[in-house]
Amino acid sequence: MKSVGLFSLLALLSSTALAAGPGHPVAEEQALDLAKKSIALRSVAGPGNKTPEVAELFKSSLVAAGFSASDIEITPIDDTAYMIARWPGSDPKLKPLVISGHIDVVEAKPSDWERDPFTPIVENGYLYGRGATDMKLDAALAVASLVELKRQGYKPRRTIILEFSGDEETTMKTSAIIAEKLKDADLVLNIDGGGGMMSEEGKPLYFTWQGAEKTYADFELTVTNPGGHSSAPRKDNAINQLSAALARIGQYQFKPEVNELTRQSFVEAAKYEDPQTAAAMKAFAANPADKAAIATLNANPSMIGKIGTTCVTTMINGGHALNALPQRATANINCRIFPGHKPADIMAELQRVAAEPAISFKDVTEGSVPNDASPMRPDFVAAVKKALGKVYPGVPVFPAMSSGASDSMWFRYQNVPSYGASPVFMKESDDFSHGLNERTPVSNIAPSISYYLSLFTDLSR
Repeated sequence: MKSVGLFSLLALLSSTALAAGPGHPVAEEQALDLAKKSIALRSVAGPGNKTPEVAELFKSSLVAAGFSASDIEITPIDDTAYMIARWPGSDPKLKPLVISGHIDVVEAKPSDWERDPFTPIVENGYLYGRGATDMKLDAALAVASLVELKRQGYKPRRTIILEFSGDEETTMKTSAIIAEKLKDADLVLNIDGGGGMMSEEGKPLYFTWQGAEKTYADFELTVTNPGGHSSAPRKDNAINQLSAALARIGQYQFKPEVNELTRQSFVEAAKYEDPQTAAAMKAFAANPADKAAIATLNANPSMIGKIGTTCVTTMINGGHALNALPQRATANINCRIFPGHKPADIMAELQRVAAEPAISFKDVTEGSVPNDASPMRPDFVAAVKKALGKVYPGVPVFPAMSSGASDSMWFRYQNVPSYGASPVFMKESDDFSHGLNERTPVSNIAPSISYYLSLFTDLSR
C-alpha cells in the first residue's frame, strides 16, 4: 500500500470495511495510534518490562477523555502491573460489566523477525508488531470505544469496568488478583478470546464467541529404586516401569463428551469443514458415543482436543550414570481437561491407567485453576449477534470452546460468567500470535469500534 496519512488511511478503511452505517473516524484514528504506541513498549516479563508504561498510556487516554483519574488504578506487582478503570453507572445496585484483557506480550527476538517486533508499522493493510494480534490492538480498540462513548455523552446505567492484567502470558498472578477483586461482576467480556474467521479471499465466514476453555494441568510421575550396578539388573527398573506406564497412558482416551456449548459449536462449525470431518462433527454432536465419528475426529489434531480431556507426556528424565541402574525416573503429563472435571479426578484416572503401584503422582500445576463452562446467557448472545450484525450482516454467530487458557479461567473460578468476544476477523494464514511476524489487518478497526459501541451499551444499560 502506498504511504498515506494516518487519518486518510483510516477513512479509506472505514469506507470499505463496513457494509452499513457510518464510521467513527476519531475513535478509529485513536485506536490505531494507541495500538502502535503500546506495541512500541516492550511489555515482556523480566528485566526492562514496560507493562506499567502501557497501563499509563491507556490511563492517560481515558483521563484526557474525561474519565476521573481517581477511578483508574494502576497497581505494581513484581516487575509488572495491572490496571482497573471504573466508569460509575447511574444504578449502584446493578452488578458491574467487566471488559477484560491483558497488556503483556510474549518474548520476541528482533533477530528472528523480518521487522523489529517492537517497532510497529502499517504496511500493505496490516499492523505488524508483537501484540498486533495478542492483544494490544484489541486493548486499544476497547479504550478508544469507551472514549467514543464518553464523547457521545453516553451514561451507563450499569458500572463499566475496564481491566488489563499484566502477566497473562506467564504466571497470571495479576489475573487471579483482578478476578478476586471483581468477583461481584455481572459478566465479563474477555476481549482476548473469540473472534471471526475470514476466508483467504478476505470474506468474513463466521464469528465465534468463547464460552468455555479447558483446564490446564501438569502431573509429575516419579519412580524411585535403590539402584545398583548395571551388571546386575533387576525387574524393578525405574525407567522401564515408568516407560511401560507412559505407553499405557499414551494409548488411553478419556471418554469423549459434549456440553450444550460444544454441541452447538460442532453443528455450526461443521458447515466450514471438509465433508468427512463435517459428517463426523454432526454425528458426534448427536451422539458422543458414535465410534466412527470419534475415530475420524481423533485422527484430526485440530479436533481431538475438542471432544474431551487429553493428556500427553511432555517431559521425561531418568538415571544418573551410564553404568548404573536408575535410582529415579520422572515424567510430566500435561492435560487439557474438559469443563466440568476436577484435576484430582483426572489424576486418579491416570493412576488407574498407569497400573503401576511404584509410580507416585503429584499435581504440579502452576498458574491454573479448574473452571466450568459459562452459561449461554440470552442477553449476552443477543447483544453479540446484534453488534456483529451491524457491521457484518448475515455472518453466522455461534459459541466455541478454547483448548488454551485465558483470564476468563480466573473469573469462571470465581463463578462469574466470562465470554471471549473479540470482534477481530483473521484469515487462517494471518494468525501469527505468539509467533514470528505477528500481524493483523487494520481493516478490522472500523467495524470493531462499531461492534464495541453496540455491545458495551447493550450490556451496561
